[in-house]
This record gives sequence, C-alpha cells and structure tokens, in this order.
Amino acid sequence: MGNPVKEKKSSLTQDEVHSVTASNHAEGNKESHNVLNSLVSGAFAGAVAKTAVAPLDRTKIIFQVSARRFSAKEAYKVIYHTYLNDGFFSLWRGNSATMVRVIPYAAIQFCSHEQYKRLLGGYYGFQGRALPAFPRFLAGSLAGITASMLTYPLDMVRARMAVTPKEMYSNIFHVFIRISQEEGLPTLYRGFTPTILGVIPYAGLSFFTYETLKKLHADHSGRLQPYSYERLLFGACAGLIGQSASYPLDVVRRRMQTAGVTGHTYNSIVGTIREIVREEGFVRGLYKGLSMNWVKGPIAVGISFTTFDLTQILLRKLQQCGYIQQ
Repeated sequence: MGNPVKEKKSSLTQDEVHSVTASNHAEGNKESHNVLNSLVSGAFAGAVAKTAVAPLDRTKIIFQVSARRFSAKEAYKVIYHTYLNDGFFSLWRGNSATMVRVIPYAAIQFCSHEQYKRLLGGYYGFQGRALPAFPRFLAGSLAGITASMLTYPLDMVRARMAVTPKEMYSNIFHVFIRISQEEGLPTLYRGFTPTILGVIPYAGLSFFTYETLKKLHADHSGRLQPYSYERLLFGACAGLIGQSASYPLDVVRRRMQTAGVTGHTYNSIVGTIREIVREEGFVRGLYKGLSMNWVKGPIAVGISFTTFDLTQILLRKLQQCGYIQQ
C-alpha cells in the first residue's frame, strides 16, 4: 500500500499546478484582450480625428511645401478655390491615403503606449499606478517612434497626394509605383530622420500632457474618469503643446517628402533648414502654417484621445455584459 500522506501531498501539488496554469491562461487571455482593445480603439480614434480635420490638414501641407506666405486669408482662399474648382469632396483629397496610414499608425501608437506604460511601470515600481514624469514622457515618445517606423512610407504617399493634382496620381498604389520607378525605393523613406526627431517631442509631450492632466484632475476632483468635454480639453492642450514643440521638423519632413514634385532638392535636414531660412526667413519659413495647426492640432488630438478612452471604456463594458467573448 502506498503512503497516504505522500499521495495527498502529490494530489495537492497537482491541484496547485492546475491552479497556476489556469491563472496564467486567464492572465494571458486578459492581456490579449487588452492589446486587441487598444488596437481597435486606437484605429477608430485615429480615423475619426483625421477625417474631422482633413481639409485643414491638406491646406497646411500645401503651404508647408511651397514658398507662399501663410495667412488665415490665404488659407481660406486655398480652401475656397479648391472647393470651386474641384468640388466639395476634393477638400478630402489624399484622405484615403491618410486612412491607410493613420489607422495602423494610431492603432500601433495607442497600443504600444499602453504596453510601454505597463513595462515602464513594472521597471520603475509603479505597476497599476500613474507613472512619474520622465517615464510618462518616455512611454509616449517610444510609442510615437514605434508607430512612425512601421508606417512611414504611407505618410510619404499621403503627403504626395495632398500636394499634387488628381491627374498625377490616380490612387495610392499609383503613387507607390511611380515613386519606385521614377525616383527609386529609398525615396519612400525621404524625410524619415526629421520625422523621428520630431515625433520624440511631439508624441512624448502629447501623451505626457494628457496623462498628467487626467492625473491632476483625478487628484483634485476625486473622479477617476473625466467627463467627455474634459477629455477633449485635456487632449486639445496636449496637441497644442506637442505640435508647437515639433513644428519646424514637421515643415522639414514635408519639404523632403514632396521634393520630387516641387522642383527642389532637399537632401539633408540641415540643408533643408538652411534653404528654407534663406528663401523665406526663420519664422515665416519654419513656422509656416503653425497658426492653422493651433486650430487643427488641438481639435484632432482632443478628438483622438477622447475617442480612444471612450471606445476603451465601451469595449470593457461590452465584455463585462457578455456581448464580447472574453
């Protein structure tokens, strides 16, 4: 006969193993659902935000890549003449390319931000709590870099479609084909360096500002979740600060991206900055269209952050109610 004490001990050990395995499986499922929720929410947030401001964004790019002096009056003229000559929906020209880019970009950015927050929280000992200032900035910057690296050629294509007549490029695939054949595949990554240098302060400050304002709000109001209009306001502040800090590099990358169709040759960041400053001046050149960005940027970022948060909350509630399988 076997020893009953040993048999009981063996049985308990097996139960413990099954319990740990089940716990790990549940934790894995939860993490997978969190990642999927972040991807879906980010994609939807990016699409809604960019579509809302597409006419202003297209107009801003037109000024950024030309020597025309920017003013609110001139911007209105561009929008009005575009509407008269090409119709209302031409104001959204290039938005299909924007969606092809922004949906994966926003999905990756928001999802990776959640993952970087979790990783940095564990590293700095703040798991499940608000991160300190520097890790909060770092999580946003890393998220922006990750998304930019994976989707950059789509941004290049979108910029080309925004500044060219519709006869030049019939669709997104046509842009890829013509650039590859006429200018070479490396052209698809022209302007990549200023993009990465610009996204570090832009994404870092945007996420940092939004997360900080939500934390301050929770500390002072006692409410964990802000109202929708408060989220919009926090996001608007985040967009204003982030885009103002990185705007000159945004001008530089647009010039480099569209050099093949504007007749200029911009081969480096420093060379591009020198030429812009020499021909147009420091402020009027490198900050051209910034005032429009102060209108467009806060609206877009506010809508983006708010849509992401509310979609996340909605998906969690649907899971809890059993409408989405967990």
